[in-house]
This record gives sequence, structure tokens and C-alpha cells, in this order.
Amino acid sequence: MSLTDTTIALLQNLIQNGCVNYLTADSGQETKNADTLEAFFAGTDVRVERYEPHPGRVSIAFTVEGTDPSAEPLTLLGHTDVVPVDEDKWTHDPFGGEIVDGRVFGRGATDMLYITAAMAACVRDVARGERPRGTLTFVGCADEEARGGLGAAWLADHADFSWANCLSEEGGSHLPAADGSDALVVVVGEKGAGQRRLTVHGDAGHGSAPFGRDMAVAKIAEVARRVAAIEPDLRSDDIWEGYVRAWKFDPDTEAALLAGSGYDAFGQLESYSHAMSHLTISPTVLRAGGAINVLPSVAWMELDIRPLPGQTQEEIDALLRDALGEIADDVEITHLITEDGSVSPTSGPLYDAILSTFNEFFPDVPVVPTIAAGGSDLRFARRKGGVGYGFALHGRGETLGSVLGELHSHDESAAVEDVDLTVRAYRSLIRRFVGA
Repeated sequence: MSLTDTTIALLQNLIQNGCVNYLTADSGQETKNADTLEAFFAGTDVRVERYEPHPGRVSIAFTVEGTDPSAEPLTLLGHTDVVPVDEDKWTHDPFGGEIVDGRVFGRGATDMLYITAAMAACVRDVARGERPRGTLTFVGCADEEARGGLGAAWLADHADFSWANCLSEEGGSHLPAADGSDALVVVVGEKGAGQRRLTVHGDAGHGSAPFGRDMAVAKIAEVARRVAAIEPDLRSDDIWEGYVRAWKFDPDTEAALLAGSGYDAFGQLESYSHAMSHLTISPTVLRAGGAINVLPSVAWMELDIRPLPGQTQEEIDALLRDALGEIADDVEITHLITEDGSVSPTSGPLYDAILSTFNEFFPDVPVVPTIAAGGSDLRFARRKGGVGYGFALHGRGETLGSVLGELHSHDESAAVEDVDLTVRAYRSLIRRFVGA
């Protein structure tokens, strides 16, 4: 069986295990995918380490020791959990792993089980041959979809593998440049988290007599209106400017985008491109009351806020208070999950290996560094002093927009062509970087 066929079969098994993360401690049950991966590596000369910080929430690492302790190590971080599904919205079995019209369907097919399967297949292939010069590790991480508290965040403090050079999701899709030329995306960083809960208080009372009452619901509605009206400033840097120029727009469009307007020029990537260049604030949860005949005395809303690398939590609070104006003193601001954004350099041995690998498959195509709007396990590598990049490879027809559109979608799928390209690209990069 070819390496690609092996990867597709493993991908189907991982999908079928249905390790759904409902953002609760007892969900996920990634032990099923850990068991599948451990069976997959059976009979190979790898060091296997299982980590279980909570029952059923298993991450598993497979390490092929290098022959040269001074050689650069490489760690591949693939997560094994997936997000929930609305089954009635799917036309394919979300946990079937069916192949239809050249695509593998199933929850997690794109996010990120096709990459996880490719990583595992390539590391097993190395383990069956001569030892590499540098140490190579593949990790099936639990709990990535809940920001890694029972996965990579825990592993960063307890696991015994290198974080110096890491690869994970997502990269290698194409930018649809305005002149029809090609460009490849590599993810070099990601936004952080600045989650907030905004709470207001009012008068309790009977719903039949609202006159003269200080209404918490009315107050939180005004808070929501003011927050929704916030328009953070453009944050321009070399990555943003390089991204805009890679599209090869006409001079007027390019100038407008560099100044922070005209995002509709990006088409399907309008929202992503805006998020890549701005702090974003999304009101996502609103709560007040419990009985229809009782005036609630408290109401709150929660905000999914994503800062860019370099933007601080203090800046976020100042922005919120400025928007709230004269009612700011009546609003309690509570920090929920807060994490700084992170970015790796567009230079160095691993980055150069990525460029060389892309050039092998798509000769002379420019590579465009980008910042992910969401999170990944790579931020933990960066916090520990390592570098981390999103790496995969897609066919020419798979744009950054089409790949992002698959994430968490109904009928999520990955193209068989992309599975093949990704496994071959990983095998090539591994050979290039650790001498396997």
C-alpha cells in the first residue's frame, strides 16, 4: 500500500472514532484516536508516551531518536479531537469517512485529521528505515478545539519531547492573485485571546410593574450596541503588507487596502483578511433573567476578542471602556481566557525547509506568510522558545478561502489530492530537515 493510501485509510479511521469535543472535561475521549495511532505504530522502533491529564483525554507521542544529538529536532503536532456536528445539516455521514467524488467526508477531515494522518504515516515510514540524523516526534494532541487545556497546554508543562521546531495546521493553500498567478500560504503566527464578560446590574421586581425600574436588560442592550460599533484601527506590519501585495491588485486597490479600506476586493477572504489586520471583537453570548414575570437584576454578555501579536490585554480594556463612555463605570469587565498572539520568524532552518519543499512541488511560486485568525497548538511551542509553522499542501484549485470554508462546516471534507500532496510534502520536508 502506498504512503498516500495508508494515510487515507488512517484518516478514515480517525474520523470514524468520532472524538467530539463539546468543550467539557469529559467529552472528546481522544483515547480512541490514541489507541488507533498506537496500533498504527505497532512493531516499529519508536518511543511511545501516553499522557492522560483527565480520564479519556489522551495525547500520545511517538519519537524516533536521531543519531546526532546536535542536529535540529522536528516535532509534528496533530490534534485528534473534532468539533460537534448538526447531523441533520449533513448529506454525508459525519463520522463515516466516506470517499465521494475525490473527497474524504467527515467531521475533522480538514480540521485537522488529514494532516494528523499524514504526519503519523510519514513518521512511521521513517521509523521503519534507518534512524534520522535529528530526532523526529509526532504527537496526537487532545483538546485543541478547547484551546488545549487538557492537551498541548498541559503537555507544554509535563511532556518530554522537543518544542524547538514544530509544524501543525494549516498552510499550503493558494492565493487567487488578481492577475491569475499563483502564491502559496504559510502560517507563521496566530492571534491571541482576550475573552471578556461584561456585567450590568439593575432593579429586581415583578414584570407587571416595570415603571421607574433600572432595567438590567435595557442596560446590557446599550452595552451591546456600543461594543458592536467599535471599529479597531488597522494594524499594519510587514506580514500584512506582504499579504496585500501578493494579491497583485491594481495600484489604487492596493493603496486602499494598505490604508485599511476596500476589503471587499478580497472576495471570499474579506472577513479573514480584515481579521488578519485588526483586533476583532465578536459579541457571542448574552444572558439575563430566568422567569418571564421577573425583572432580572443582572445581565451579562461575553465577547470573543482576538488580539494580534503585540496587542495587549490593557489595550483591549482601554478600547472597551472608551467605547462604553459615560456608562463604563456601571459595567463590570471580567477577563476570561486571555492569551497573547504569537508569531515565528520568516527565516531560519525550518522556515527555509518549508520554502524548499514548496518549491519542489510548485517551482518558483512565491510564498506568502500569514497570521491565522484562530488558534492552534503552535502557540505553546513559541511560548517555550521554539518556532512553529502551519504546514500542509493543496492542489492549485484549493484557495485559502476554500480551505478555510471547510473548517467546522457542514459536510466538511478534504480532497484526496490534498491528502496525497500533504503526505508527500511532509515526507520530503522530514527528509530535508532531519535527514530521514
